[in-house]
Amino acid sequence: MNFELTKSRVVGVDISGNQTTIGIVDIRGNIIAEESMTTLDYPTITAFVNSLCENIVTLAEQHDGLATVRSVGVSAPSANYLTGSIVNAANMPWTGVIPLAVMMRDQLGLAVGVANDAHAAAMGEKVYGAAHGMKNFIIINIGAGLGSCIFSDGHVHLGAEGFAGEIGHTCVVRGGRQCGCGHRGCLETYVNKRGIVETARELLDEQRDTPSLLRSLDHLSPRTIKECCDQGDELAIETYRRTGAMLGLGLANSASVLDPEAIIFTGGISKAGKWLIGPTRETFENLVFPNTRGKVKMLLSILDNRERDMLGASAVAWDVEEYSLFK
Repeated sequence: MNFELTKSRVVGVDISGNQTTIGIVDIRGNIIAEESMTTLDYPTITAFVNSLCENIVTLAEQHDGLATVRSVGVSAPSANYLTGSIVNAANMPWTGVIPLAVMMRDQLGLAVGVANDAHAAAMGEKVYGAAHGMKNFIIINIGAGLGSCIFSDGHVHLGAEGFAGEIGHTCVVRGGRQCGCGHRGCLETYVNKRGIVETARELLDEQRDTPSLLRSLDHLSPRTIKECCDQGDELAIETYRRTGAMLGLGLANSASVLDPEAIIFTGGISKAGKWLIGPTRETFENLVFPNTRGKVKMLLSILDNRERDMLGASAVAWDVEEYSLFK
């Protein structure tokens, strides 16, 4: 009698605007091997996918071969899990609708699942991180953009067309800042990397007579502004207070509809810690539906960004229906 061997490895791919990371992950969540490529080196999606697939094959062949890999999971901004496509990504070098899962499956001969980066982060947190054991929670991933994913009754809520959970593109200021999605006043434009820097510059212009460490910085960034907060700089602290107030408003609206157990923060901006989370919590509690007030946990991810993104992508790979030319 012949027995079919269970494949115990997947490939996880995390695509960001600057860097794409590829990893081989086993069934226990161990990252066996990993390598990176520069996303911006490829002006066309065809060139990018060709190089990505070549690197996946090379890495797999260096670690027992592609035939040992069950499937591939991809985390990418503006990706749609239902269609396997990247759709009109505002922060990526390629435009339009990109059928990434089909393109990769045709080259690799393996099942490929593609998910929004926040969706993948939520899968990683659910299986390995702060959301372990939870059924209803929201992931907020703040960096170059604001990604979000909603877990409802133990499952990712995708919506009819796969675009559910775009909290970053809910309007918090009518006619406000221009967003990459084409609208104005989106939450993302006030709390992402660019938005925080813009708020700091507005404050410096509004309060020209107020001394601030921010004025002496060669480069304004969320990290350098946070460092000024740590030194007690009033304008830096006010920058994050305004950012947190906007974030708290947006999350209060979402939580009033969704009634989550927790909101879990990931991404580089979450490293601002108390300077961001404090004012976010204060505004949230003032504006959320009264029956929900005081019941929603606000948590920072216990996984580092690299680990969470890779494990999240691998969780997407385990979730996709198996297909292989190597059976």
